[in-house]
Amino acid sequence: MKFFLSLFTLFSLLCANLTHANLLNIAPETVEAQAWSIVDAQSGQIIAEHNSHAQRAPASLTKMMVAYIALKEIEAGKLRKEEVLTATPVVTTVMWDESQMYLKAGEQISVDQLLAGLIVMSANDAAVTLAEKISGSVPQFVARMNKEAQALGMKDTHFSNPAGITMTDHYSTAADISLLAKAIVKQTPEYLHYSKMPSFSYNQRFHRATNLALKMDPTADGLKTGYTKAAGYNLALTAERPTQNPDADKRRLIVVVLGTPSAVKRAEVAHKLMNLAYTYTRDEEVIPKQRLIAELPVIKSTLKIFKVETQQPAIVTTSLYDQATPIDLNSFDLLTQRIHMIDTNQQVKIIEPIQTTNTHVNIKLNEQHLTAPLTQVMNLATVTVYQNNQLIRSLQIENNVQIEEANIFQKIMTWLTGLFSFFSTNDVKAAKLYPLNQG
Repeated sequence: MKFFLSLFTLFSLLCANLTHANLLNIAPETVEAQAWSIVDAQSGQIIAEHNSHAQRAPASLTKMMVAYIALKEIEAGKLRKEEVLTATPVVTTVMWDESQMYLKAGEQISVDQLLAGLIVMSANDAAVTLAEKISGSVPQFVARMNKEAQALGMKDTHFSNPAGITMTDHYSTAADISLLAKAIVKQTPEYLHYSKMPSFSYNQRFHRATNLALKMDPTADGLKTGYTKAAGYNLALTAERPTQNPDADKRRLIVVVLGTPSAVKRAEVAHKLMNLAYTYTRDEEVIPKQRLIAELPVIKSTLKIFKVETQQPAIVTTSLYDQATPIDLNSFDLLTQRIHMIDTNQQVKIIEPIQTTNTHVNIKLNEQHLTAPLTQVMNLATVTVYQNNQLIRSLQIENNVQIEEANIFQKIMTWLTGLFSFFSTNDVKAAKLYPLNQG
């Protein structure tokens, strides 16, 4: 790994990132899914995707949003897992052929059981019961779902019901489901307690988890399956695995596949995409934690220099596949965890992940000095990351700047001091940068 870091400023409190080129060029015709996406949960980068912005019926992947909202309500103290609810007549709106817990109006059930029923059983009556409890009515909850979707940047998503029933104005995309999945694992990780359950029983009704990938991969811990005739077989899958990387001891990936031909195939495709991504990409630290990056001059304050330091490391996902040929997913062998290609001599060639990535970082300062008073979040730098001269990630780094303006006495003292100085108090010295090279 070799990085060249230049012209960076600021410790990162909030990062809005833009992702760019696919890190792995996977031939879409070799993936048995209508749309799919692979995302690194730490960097937020798209590793590979196909038709990821095509609007499709999400089916029961919709329930990921229901659980996300319910768990946020629990985090906020507005709902408790042990709280016992009384099912209302809203459960009678669930049709006989829909997935359900077979709740009856007047029946008592805990929020914890509803969440398990929602995620493991994919129960539509659990979805509407939670929706009514949280927002007062199902239509009001659907409005909340769409509001949350917009807040997460799910621009190609519109929900019309909490269960995932097929409707013309109920749709999402692989890219948007990936955004929701990333929010779940970061903001409401308790979700994974339910999604990795192999089975769940309620009222003597036993239901085995339909996520077959849980049996294929012990590191997988969710997220949700979905099926309707219109949608095909959908799966959102996540896994967390230990790494040999000193920068991060664990790494989490998210795979979303939509429109596969069967329950078995969705698990197989997602599992293979997951393993391919783990083998041929890695996370690398481009900016270390607690590093002095720059000193910005400050005007109209007793603070003359604003020291810019990183509080958290900046992580980027890089490709370890250096072949020009697009990847045939069928050539990836799960036993060896390697791509097996046929060379020009008709011999099997094993493609090993590269050990050194040709990566560099360019950083542009958005401010050359700061003028007091300042009490605001400021966008002080734009970071662009390249691999093999191809843009793979952009970061807008923001900092909460708190600088007080000097009072009148302090200004007078500064003015008097300035009489003996060659420069006036309004002269601005250039920002002092501390370029960082890593090798």
